Order: sequence, then structure tokens, then C-alpha cells
Amino acid sequence: MEKIISRGLLAFYLVILTWLVLFKLQYNILSVFHYQYASLNLIPFAAPGSTREMVDNILIFIPFGLLLDVNFKKVGFSPKVALILALSLTFEFIQLIFAIGATDITDVITNTVGGLLGLELYGVCNRFMNNKKLDWVILLVGIFLLVLLVYYRTHLVIRYS
Repeated sequence: MEKIISRGLLAFYLVILTWLVLFKLQYNILSVFHYQYASLNLIPFAAPGSTREMVDNILIFIPFGLLLDVNFKKVGFSPKVALILALSLTFEFIQLIFAIGATDITDVITNTVGGLLGLELYGVCNRFMNNKKLDWVILLVGIFLLVLLVYYRTHLVIRYS
């Protein structure tokens, strides 16, 4: 049962992460394709005033690292980091190809740092509590945050409709 819940939460997280990164939490997803501009920045940390975005990128990828550790215990650290990096690169590449936002190397770096922090946070917490208990704490918090997000977004739609 735990495996089904943890894999389901990972799948929901990835859907919401995709919705957030690529579609900017828009309900009308096709509206994102009307941006019609492609921007590519290959100079890390060059955009002025983007500290908030960098912090946001780190924060939204921390759960990815946590959920990777919950779901794939037998997979080593390096393949998990490679997966985090690959997902971030994929998001940026899709943004560039479909001209749905700015493609920025800083995003790749901060997303990967967030995922790494999630992996490290799991390791640190695992020193103080066993795997099974830690996994359940992460799953329960994740489910709570997922419900909160759905409630918040639904409440906004109903409120402004």
C-alpha cells in the first residue's frame, strides 16, 4: 500500500511540477502557447533581480529529491542527481522549443540544487528516524500539501469566476 501511495504522490507531484514550470499554473493551458517568444540565457546568475525566482526554483524541486529517495531506495545517489538534472534540462528545452518562457541555465542550476537538497534532507532526517517512519512523514506532508494546493487553486477559480 505504501508503494502505491508513494508512487502516486510522485506522479501527482510531477504533473503539478510540469503544470507549474511549463504552464505557470494556468487552467487554460493553450494560453501559454501564445507567448511566442523564445529566450535563451546561458550565463549563470546573469538576470538581475531574480533572487525570488531562484529561491522558488530551489523550493519546488526539494520534494522531487525527497520523493526520489522514498520511491527508489535501491537506486544510488548519482543516478538520482542525473534524473533531477535531466528533468530540469527537459523543462528548459521544452520552453525553448515551444517558446513558452525563458530558457535559463540558472533555472537548471537552481532546480538541480533543490533536488539535491531534497536528497540530502532525506539523508539527514534518516539519521534520526527509520526509513519507514520517515517515508510516511514525507508522504503525509506531501498529501497534505497536495490537498492544500488543490483547495487553494479551486478556491481561487470559484472566487474569481
